[in-house]
Amino acid sequence: MKRTGILLTGMLILTGCLAYAWQTLPRQQSDLYRQENLGARQKESEPAEQVIKREQENGYAYGKLSEGKKQLYLEIRDALVQFEEDVKLSSYDKDEISHVFQCVLNDHPEIFYVDGYTYTEYTLGDILKKITFTGTYRFSREEIAEKQKQIDSYVNQCLSDMPENPDDYTKVKYIYEYLIHHTEYDALAEDNQNICSVFIEGRSVCQGYAKATQYLLNEAGIFATLVLGRVIGGEGHAWNLVQIDGSYYYVDTTWGDASYQAVGGASGYPVEKIPTINYDYLCVSTEQMNLTHTLDNVVDLPVCDSMRDNYYVREGLYFTEWNEEQIERIFREEYEKGSAYVTLKCADYEVYKQMQDALIMNQGIFQYLDCPDGVVSYSDDEKQYSMSFWL
Repeated sequence: MKRTGILLTGMLILTGCLAYAWQTLPRQQSDLYRQENLGARQKESEPAEQVIKREQENGYAYGKLSEGKKQLYLEIRDALVQFEEDVKLSSYDKDEISHVFQCVLNDHPEIFYVDGYTYTEYTLGDILKKITFTGTYRFSREEIAEKQKQIDSYVNQCLSDMPENPDDYTKVKYIYEYLIHHTEYDALAEDNQNICSVFIEGRSVCQGYAKATQYLLNEAGIFATLVLGRVIGGEGHAWNLVQIDGSYYYVDTTWGDASYQAVGGASGYPVEKIPTINYDYLCVSTEQMNLTHTLDNVVDLPVCDSMRDNYYVREGLYFTEWNEEQIERIFREEYEKGSAYVTLKCADYEVYKQMQDALIMNQGIFQYLDCPDGVVSYSDDEKQYSMSFWL
């Protein structure tokens, strides 16, 4: 008996947006696949091989892939950028496709309009002959073009206000501060998994902060990539890896936004003097980041072991030993600048304990603070080896 036709053997809903699989927030389930049996049309000619446009690719995740996965990366990247449908992939491994798809999104925050993807399996009997790929999109092409105009406007305004002739550290610090001053943390923000939430709405969560940081730093000529992981308590989180003068550092702009956090020791203190920026997460080492963050990234990351461009080191607020002259200089300069508070960072627990004993236990802080009412507002963080004082 002769059988003809195409057999659609099933359609299965997979996990939502694979790009954000670690997020705990509700997400749209949009990754689909279908499987077609080609046995009834095995004489039908195969379509021409997909021609990959090998434009220059400098993404960090891309550079960590094998040659075979790099080919797959370019296929997926070009399909998403060009809105192509049913692109034949060079891989038959669905886990590999998922992994490389995540690598593409990690490297390209400008692909803000992608929700996930669908794939189709074509089989001849029990033999898988090919897999095709189609992206799924949050917006129409017209909406994407309009949002890109708004993004460009934000970016141009931000970069135009950057200090003149900045070195790489100054660029990173400026963008860290700019984003924090112009963004509110909001778990309910629209498009909070992409840069639109920050650049258009001014409200986001960790992934929006991190992708916006990456986008702006890249536009400023600074290497930056997205890092995925978890924080204490197991919650999914995103931050950045940056490179300054050849050395790698971590930057967590979300945790740098301290305006929504309760600050220990500042209860009842004037609102205008509560700090809005926490610099503990500006250009930090792997050792320090591991105190509060756990990596769960899609590719291996380098060890960040330099402190040269750490915020506290660059700003003269870092102590490798107890130094009264340095303390006196810091408080004098901060008062002259009109600062609302100052944070002192210690290299290790021993130095931190010496500082705590000298300034708090022995009340040495009164030598440096102008507090006629005899009241000192401060916070100390034993895990970060830091102490903050309100001026």
